[in-house]
Amino acid sequence: MMHFVLLFMAAFGAGLLALIIPEWKEKSFKLALIFAGAYLFAITILHIFPELFADQDSAYYMGLYILLGFLLQQVLDFMSSGIEHGHIHDHGSHGMGNSVWTLMIGLFLHAFLEGTLLSKQPMLAGHHHGSETLLIGMILHKMPEAFALVAVLMSRLNRMGIILLLVLFSLASPLGMVSTDFLYDQQLIGRGTLNILFGLVAGGFLHISTIILFESSPQHRFHLQKLLIILLASGIAILTEFFI
Repeated sequence: MMHFVLLFMAAFGAGLLALIIPEWKEKSFKLALIFAGAYLFAITILHIFPELFADQDSAYYMGLYILLGFLLQQVLDFMSSGIEHGHIHDHGSHGMGNSVWTLMIGLFLHAFLEGTLLSKQPMLAGHHHGSETLLIGMILHKMPEAFALVAVLMSRLNRMGIILLLVLFSLASPLGMVSTDFLYDQQLIGRGTLNILFGLVAGGFLHISTIILFESSPQHRFHLQKLLIILLASGIAILTEFFI
């Protein structure tokens, strides 16, 4: 229940912040996005991949599931115009061609699938890590994502419509979490299905985090501040995964 509340409040609170602050610094948003992307990339490599490939029953096909998740996220990106990785501007040409519901469907599916990772069912029978590392990563990812969503919707909907869609988006990951638990408890899905879902989500995380990091250095210019933020986020991920 605590994970449900934290996931919802993180996304909803960040989205409200975009409504409350009439003027915000794009540079600060991008730096926060880089931190979230670096942390997400680190926990995908350090936490999720080792867990998935350690399961001998699904390890042979896990690379396929991750690749399919990577490609699925590419499709969802087309639907959402890249809001998952912080695209706020450049919606006047191609992005605005997507309807509000197309944006929301892409974002909802993305967030719903992410929530499956926080299911109380462990990735492995011998899972010994807590879910705190994943929870922190998802919260860090949800906050700029919700902020970007509201920033885009502000030019298209009134305040009440924005809040309603923000609530819908904020519920997506928590619903993915509890739905997975329910279906597994009712024996409607099994361990094999969970492994496929986890692989798809891992591929999606890999896509989103690498896009954020690649876009943070246009024309491959060196930015010391961005490098330090990436190192800080990676260091925190290592600390939370191995020492806490």
